[in-house]
Parts: sequence; structure tokens; C-alpha cells
Amino acid sequence: MANVLYGFQNTHEIKLENIIEHAISVKKGVKKSLLVVDMPIGTYSNLATAKKNANRIMKQTKCDAVKIESNKDNFQIIKGLVNSNIPVMGHIGYTPQFKKKFKIEGNTTLKAEKLLNEALRIQDAGAFSIVLECVSSLTSKMITSKLNIPTIGIGSSIHCDGQILVTDDMLGLSGFYPRFVKKYINLNSIIEKAVKKYSRDVKQGKFPNKKNFIDGSKFRKKN
Repeated sequence: MANVLYGFQNTHEIKLENIIEHAISVKKGVKKSLLVVDMPIGTYSNLATAKKNANRIMKQTKCDAVKIESNKDNFQIIKGLVNSNIPVMGHIGYTPQFKKKFKIEGNTTLKAEKLLNEALRIQDAGAFSIVLECVSSLTSKMITSKLNIPTIGIGSSIHCDGQILVTDDMLGLSGFYPRFVKKYINLNSIIEKAVKKYSRDVKQGKFPNKKNFIDGSKFRKKN
């Protein structure tokens, strides 16, 4: 949302108010899907702050859960939220709020073991699911097999229980295509062609024509 909709360089600039307004809009279109709202950086720095902001999100957006990124030290915050009847989704691997470098995580035995331990602690804290972002294939497979809760992968191989792709990346709108993104269509090119055609029609006086507007002749006859 921060990068795609607001054009920010990273996710740090997005505000809680932005997230809430966006989630309210999304909720209007939800029929049966699970709506999980990502908590921005700084909104869960301690348990009291996390509870206050998570409750606000749940109340205003009517969402089903919140997601918080792991900094390897906020397991008690997850536990506290869950104990307060706020469902939490975890997030490990590349965590944009806490890591600057976009790279594959868990690509050594030691790093894989650390990620597994992190995932287990998030599960033990009460999270109902966990996102694995940019986690190596073997590590994703290991973590998924060891956990009792579902794993949702983004750039983390087929060895997860579910998958995420940013819609604008998938549809060819964003211009951001790392290796893990499959571009199913190039809507950017299609939209550009349509806009150019519209612009040309306007300049040449072809739009609007009689088919595209009411000329008012019937109204004048009545008068």
C-alpha cells in the first residue's frame, strides 16, 4: 500500500489513519475473504500501544485480524493481543519495517534454524498464521512442515500453504518485477494504449460524438 498506492520509497511513511481508511474501503468489497490489516511501524512498539491501535483497527475497519512483523523480540506482544481476543498473523523473513536490504532469508543451516525457532515462537504466542517473505525454498519447506498453523508465502517457493502477490505486480502495473513475481498480463501497456487513443480522439474532435452525449434536442422540442 505504501509503495503501490502512495508512492513512498518504503513502508515506514504510511500512517495508521491511511491503513484504516484503506481497510474500510476494502471491507466494503469483501464477501467471504479473510481481511487482515497490516499494522504500520511504531503502532505496536509495546503491548499497551499495540492493544490500543489493534483495537482501533478492529473496531473501525471490522477486519478479521491484524498482522505484525517479527523483530525477533515482540512475541509477547503477539501473545498479549491474542489474549485480548485480537487474532494475529505473524510475518518473518524479509520484514520491510525492520530490514533495509531486500534479500533471501534462511539460506544457510544456521539462518534456517533461527527462522524456524522464530516461527515456532510466533506460533506458541498464539498467531493463527504466518507470512514467510523471501525465505529460501528448503527453509520454507522445513518451517511449513514443522508448524501447525498455515504459512503464506511471498517469494518463498511453492512449499507454503498459501501464496501472496501484490496485485499491481501480478497485473503488470507497478514496474517492479523481482524474480518471484509472475506477471500474468501487462495492463500498463494496455492502459497506455487506451489513454493515447482517447487523447487522439479528443484532439481530432472525434470524442465525444452524438453517441456519447445527450444533445438536448428532445428537451428543446418540449419547450
